[in-house]
Amino acid sequence: MVLMRILIDTVARTLTTVDGAEERTFPLYGKAAFEVTSRQWLRIGWSLRYYHNFSWFGHPILQLPEDLLRLQEAIYQIRPDIVVETGVFHGGSLTFYASLFEALGHGRVIGIDREISPLAEKTIKSHCLASRIALVEGDSASEEVFSRVSAGIGPHEKVFVMLDSCHTRRHVARELELYSRLVTPGSYIVAADGVMRDLTDVPGGVPEWATDNPLEAAKDFLAGHPEFVEQRPAWLFHDGEIDENVTYWPGAWLKRQ
Repeated sequence: MVLMRILIDTVARTLTTVDGAEERTFPLYGKAAFEVTSRQWLRIGWSLRYYHNFSWFGHPILQLPEDLLRLQEAIYQIRPDIVVETGVFHGGSLTFYASLFEALGHGRVIGIDREISPLAEKTIKSHCLASRIALVEGDSASEEVFSRVSAGIGPHEKVFVMLDSCHTRRHVARELELYSRLVTPGSYIVAADGVMRDLTDVPGGVPEWATDNPLEAAKDFLAGHPEFVEQRPAWLFHDGEIDENVTYWPGAWLKRQ
């Protein structure tokens, strides 16, 4: 993350960035100012654990609300039969997918985690949407767990994959190599939380995140897999100048051609 000064003048209606000797001024109510302030808003919100304050169907869900809405748009357009998600926590994301599948009338989600607590397992299995959720305990980056997951997927089922467990570059790289095999043409594998690259200097951030993050793993993966491209799903509705997601998942949407 390159440090800079940001000066907001609500009287002159301008936003100015000062990066070393370079100074640039933008209209305060324009696209460039929105992108600069959004990036800082993401950093500040992460440091304050903003994304820890949401739930879905009664379960905590540690996601930025815009990311969830964009995910919903993608699921609606792709209509996968199965979502495979690494990282369970308390099951909020699993119930999110399950509720979408319930509304669509088909589909199920497979959640994978190294350790699923007895309380989380009991809560998920007793949920009203439990019939659409399967749990697999084990290291998502292992061949053994991948084999267990893939064995439960039919040869003609459409698969979408979400990677949201351990976020080190090495772990995500291993998950990408494994679970990309499941992704059907036209669907995605998403490497969440590349925002880590921008959090190295905020409270709670780590300097090593500048290169040790899911975004770098995604870039490495794309370099060796021409059958995938980095391409976020098109917005179903678009009005105005804004054309980029406000997201914790930059460069995360890897589409299979």
